[in-house]
Amino acid sequence: MSTEKNSSKPLVTLDLCGLNCPAPLLGAKHVIDDLRPGQVMQLISDCPGTPDDLFAWSRHTGNEVIATDKLGGRRVAYTIKRGASAAPRPVPNVTLDIRGVSCPGPILEAKKLLDGMRAGEILLLVSNCPGSPDDVNSWVRSTGLELLAKQEMAPGTYEFFIRKAA
Repeated sequence: MSTEKNSSKPLVTLDLCGLNCPAPLLGAKHVIDDLRPGQVMQLISDCPGTPDDLFAWSRHTGNEVIATDKLGGRRVAYTIKRGASAAPRPVPNVTLDIRGVSCPGPILEAKKLLDGMRAGEILLLVSNCPGSPDDVNSWVRSTGLELLAKQEMAPGTYEFFIRKAA
């Protein structure tokens, strides 16, 4: 079955069959971030959670799932067009992936890293602590750090791009 809104040919095909969520969404996100607005990619996944993740993500990013094609078994091809509003990711100097650590752990560990970084450098903090969006916003406002971008990369998992003040 195909639900197609556009006949755009994919520039890139990413087959992530055998990987569980959120890996297919993360893979699609990293590929689409490198495309120009209007360019198309195809994601092939057999994870049953992929459609929920992809459609929720597309609503928040301006990207569009323009087709879904069942390939047999649980495999589905999703054709995704980069939207004009999908902003390029800031380029981090350091990444701290602290999923699984509850608050205030993400802030404490990020502070340690930022203390050792130079002014203007960017930290990418990845956290799935439910309190991290509010905590990071408050922390950044109270310290003079700059929150360049915040995005939900999967349900309940966030990326925070934080620049150390000059």
